[in-house]
Amino acid sequence: MPEEAPRGGTSLSHTTRRLLDAAETLRRGAPFELDFLHTVLTQTGLPFRNPGDARTWERRQGGAALRIEAGAVADPSAGGFRTVGVPFGEKARLVLIHLTGEALRTGSPVVEVENSLTAYVRELGLPTDGRTIVTVKEQLARLSAATVRLAYFADGRAAQVNAALVTGLDLWAPRDPRQRVLWPSTVRLSDDYFASIQSHAVPLARPAIRALAHSALALDAYCWLAQRLHRVPVGKPQAISWSALRDQFGQGFARERDFRRQFRETLRGVMTVYPDARVDDGEDGLLLHRSRPPVAPRIVARAPKPPTP
Repeated sequence: MPEEAPRGGTSLSHTTRRLLDAAETLRRGAPFELDFLHTVLTQTGLPFRNPGDARTWERRQGGAALRIEAGAVADPSAGGFRTVGVPFGEKARLVLIHLTGEALRTGSPVVEVENSLTAYVRELGLPTDGRTIVTVKEQLARLSAATVRLAYFADGRAAQVNAALVTGLDLWAPRDPRQRVLWPSTVRLSDDYFASIQSHAVPLARPAIRALAHSALALDAYCWLAQRLHRVPVGKPQAISWSALRDQFGQGFARERDFRRQFRETLRGVMTVYPDARVDDGEDGLLLHRSRPPVAPRIVARAPKPPTP
């Protein structure tokens, strides 16, 4: 079973406390930072667990398919390239959210990550010990090296788009020779991705991301509902079968009943920090109703605008 399941009473208590704290912050209407993620990436996620030595990872949902190909990064200490794996897990998702938000806030595809990413991890309430930072650095390197291929299938035809999220990075050798993880000081988002997020980024509430940061499944479910619910036609709820939900979110679950149990538990946590979400849980699947987005348009409008060139 994927790693999202709470492990023991202490973990559950800590998770519940984070959810309730975030819900209270949002209920009071206190100011909060915004996060962002590309619309496409709210619908097609990364692997939950480490794919190991696999150099490619594929996922299909309906008429869309996603393929991620692992790459290599220049290793300044070796004077050559080092292969890295496929990005995975909640840390890779948090890195993507951070890069997207920073680029939008600064109005530049070049994101300074050496200090900003550590500060972001700290703000999310995650430990900034060596193990956590090493994991974040490794996922940043994997994302920076990966090639993403998207395909759409309909009526016997297919359309394919090849993209790299990051087209440049400035790498420094680790100061500690025992640390093999490379740490970029800056990354440059691809022109296509940077242009696309200007009009296709989904606003997310930072308190919610903080509360869900422990779980890749919870982050995926929250981001999916954030982009989906406000587009449901008024008075025309949309039914999503358990089979379709398992195709989208159920990687690693051998049995549908195990997936249902875990997804329902995860959904309860997500709806704690997205209280306006109107989702009915039934025997056949979920029924999605038109709902307000988790970040009101007026809050997005008040967000600091990037500097004018």
